Amino acid sequence: MTTAATPPASVPDDGGRRRPAARIPVLGAIGGQNLGLIGALVAVLTVFGLLNDNYLSLTNMQVIAEAATITGLLAVVQTVVIICGGLDISVGSQAGVASVVSAMAFTSAGSNAFAGMAAAVAVGLLIGLLNGAIIVYGRVNPTIATLAGLAAYKGLAQLLSDGRAQGYVLNDAVFVFLGRGRIAGLPVMVWILIAVAVAVHLLLACTDIGRNVYAIGGNDTAARLAGIDINKYLVAVYALIGAVAAVAGILLTARTGSGQPTSGSEGLELKAITASALGGCALRGGRGTIGGTLLAVALLGALDNGLTVQGINSFWQNVAQGTLLVVAVVVQQRRTGERAVGLPA
Repeated sequence: MTTAATPPASVPDDGGRRRPAARIPVLGAIGGQNLGLIGALVAVLTVFGLLNDNYLSLTNMQVIAEAATITGLLAVVQTVVIICGGLDISVGSQAGVASVVSAMAFTSAGSNAFAGMAAAVAVGLLIGLLNGAIIVYGRVNPTIATLAGLAAYKGLAQLLSDGRAQGYVLNDAVFVFLGRGRIAGLPVMVWILIAVAVAVHLLLACTDIGRNVYAIGGNDTAARLAGIDINKYLVAVYALIGAVAAVAGILLTARTGSGQPTSGSEGLELKAITASALGGCALRGGRGTIGGTLLAVALLGALDNGLTVQGINSFWQNVAQGTLLVVAVVVQQRRTGERAVGLPA
């Protein structure tokens, strides 16, 4: 037996007939999930601003933005792979490999910044393609494949660097500009994040490629029957992750002044996944937005900085991230009505 859909709320018009009630366009455009993130971000900024007079200063806002940039880059591409129905737990280790390679290639090429960056991006693409091939052609679950990559690429970065920082790039104008430069008052790193986020948003929202990515994550069987080459898309998505993780690694090198095998990149995968989930990404695939992810990145950055400014033990940042990830998943489960594990429907 079918049940008629509930009609939208209505109000009488001038002729006594009923017409649909007006909606608030702004709220519809922002979305309930994003509205909640905005409220949480405002609350965090307000609380820490009251606790510390310097927290809301322009200088500290720039510090928050710079610190959140690398996480933001990884979260943006993590959003794409989650929408596609996958996951990449190795993004932090990939950034570490790229950081080491960029510094070592820079030194080997006679302090050539562009050679270092090109080598890092090439290695990032190779790693991404390898991840995609293992998942698609090796038929390995994405979580298991990238969990193995998390350990393997971390080990690779340590082997290449002998476990210590490599190179010194702070005497190079290009790396200094990337790590410390400003354009129109904003750090160059932030502009790079904005450029990548806008490009990925347009790809998802305005192209057939983006629509196919959503279709694969929403129902891969239907997508296959519609003629979408799922294998090709999955490999391409993981290659995109590798390339953007390499950019994050280059920025890590520019920011710290040397290639870092683990320092600065360890734990980035948790932050990226947490930001994607908080931003409204359905971890089962098929739903998510870049705007929501960026709001979540800003929230995490503001929270981390606030805890640091207040002198709270940095270990609490990990506790906060883990808690927020659980909260985000619980909210998703409640919204979709999915049955909890071990409990009656």
